Amino acid sequence: MGLAVVNAVAGGSTTSLRAEDGVIAELGAGVLPADGDDVIDAKGMALIPGFVNGHTHAAMTLFRGYADDLPLMEWLEGHIWPAEARLEAEDVYWGARLACLEMIRTGTIRFWDMYWQPGATARAAADAGLRATIGAPLIDGGDAGATDELRRAAAAGLEELTDAPATITPSLAPHAIYTVSRESLEWIAAESERLDLPVQIHISETRGEVEGCLDEHGIRPVELLERVGLLTPRTLLAHAVWIDEEERALIASGGATVVTNPVANMKLAVGRAFDLPAAERHGIPIGLGTDGAGSNNSLDLLSDAKHLALLQKHEAGDAATAGADAVLAIATGARAPLLGAGELAPGGPADFLLVRTDSHELALGGLAPGLVYASSGSIVDTTVAAGRALMRGGVVEGSGEVIAGARERAERLGLR
Repeated sequence: MGLAVVNAVAGGSTTSLRAEDGVIAELGAGVLPADGDDVIDAKGMALIPGFVNGHTHAAMTLFRGYADDLPLMEWLEGHIWPAEARLEAEDVYWGARLACLEMIRTGTIRFWDMYWQPGATARAAADAGLRATIGAPLIDGGDAGATDELRRAAAAGLEELTDAPATITPSLAPHAIYTVSRESLEWIAAESERLDLPVQIHISETRGEVEGCLDEHGIRPVELLERVGLLTPRTLLAHAVWIDEEERALIASGGATVVTNPVANMKLAVGRAFDLPAAERHGIPIGLGTDGAGSNNSLDLLSDAKHLALLQKHEAGDAATAGADAVLAIATGARAPLLGAGELAPGGPADFLLVRTDSHELALGGLAPGLVYASSGSIVDTTVAAGRALMRGGVVEGSGEVIAGARERAERLGLR
């Protein structure tokens, strides 16, 4: 059975869409449902690509509202890491299910995740119907003598993802340069090339990280990644706030992607904004992420798109910076091929949204400015991923069970 959408608006014209086997089969004004299709009447709604959350820690919904208003390293070392040491697979599963529920409700159809128990996150994403790229955090404490242990952890994490469906992509996920030794980073680079796996890593999130790298290695963080072989088209760099022009040139030359997380960066007061115009001048692929719900605290990527746009305008002192069309393209993954977004066209993945153009936010003015400046994810009526309608009319089936499961696990961890 296929999925058909009729009476939608796209590009100012009425259009229809048919999807089969997770792929857009037809798209255009003359497209009609086939016999047996599941039909969605999209009158009063616009058809747009789904959003791609390029950096998050999904199961950290369990930590929402826990240890707020603290500096990054105090938050991590004093509160988050000790609590995470008590995590079980079912904790991660229900935390990730709650994250998937929120992402579906606000229009995210794919996310990149770095968290413990990756098999549990993969199971949650698959059960929810979302696409995901998943990796277990790799940490050796900066100790080259612990490289063998890190390698075993990497193999175990990938083993957990062996039986995941095609909608789930495995990755390697070294946590950061200050928690992973140079020797392990070199091994991860070689393993990424050998297995053709993407790599996701936090980089240059704080001034302290940069100063520590200069003290220990005599070079800046991005240069360290370049020297160990980790600046490639397979690499996703989360944050990259404290980088300079030379580092931008290295990122562009290597073909790596940067995912900016403006809301989490502001909440954790990292002290600087990611420089989007500078990255664009270098031609760096850019994505948008929420980071985890413990540090954002929302997974509403459309809300974060507004923060991205306004922060960039403020920093540049130029209202023309980070225009609505450009920011919307970043939120949908269109500016970063590594993130895995497909084109809304025949042959592309059936990943799309229907947004309510009769809502007060979108009733007047252009669609892109209305989405970026006036809206939040609440304007999403229908979320479709891999050809499956995960939400219709703002309703996600099974929401109550997911919320109850997450509450139970948070209580077990003493986080409520």
